[in-house]
Amino acid sequence: MKKFLNEFKEFALRGNLIDLSLGVLIGGAFTALVSSFTETIIKPILNVFGNPADGLGWVIPLPNGSEGLQIGAFISAIINFLIMAFVIFIIMKSINRLSSLGHKEEEVVEEVKGPTSEELLTEIRDLLKEK
Repeated sequence: MKKFLNEFKEFALRGNLIDLSLGVLIGGAFTALVSSFTETIIKPILNVFGNPADGLGWVIPLPNGSEGLQIGAFISAIINFLIMAFVIFIIMKSINRLSSLGHKEEEVVEEVKGPTSEELLTEIRDLLKEK
């Protein structure tokens, strides 16, 4: 049991886990921000096309008399997703661009190959023959 707790401690105190936790917290706060933007700005604009009393007013009634399909709420969720995906795309693109600035492409330098051992021995033999 002690070994298990030590392994968990190592895992929990690793930098990656802390970074991931911070990312989740910031993501949650950002999600709340985007949801608020959708509810307070986008939804009123879309209400022009629907009944403001029913949210977006786009509800498909069901025959059994239940609440119905809330198409307006689904559209709001799609808008939230698209905004989040766009912002994450922009952030990742910026991070990739910044990380590529620090890494210059290494020049490929071809080694100049000298003569092989056999070629050198042949050359030495020929020089010795001449003497």
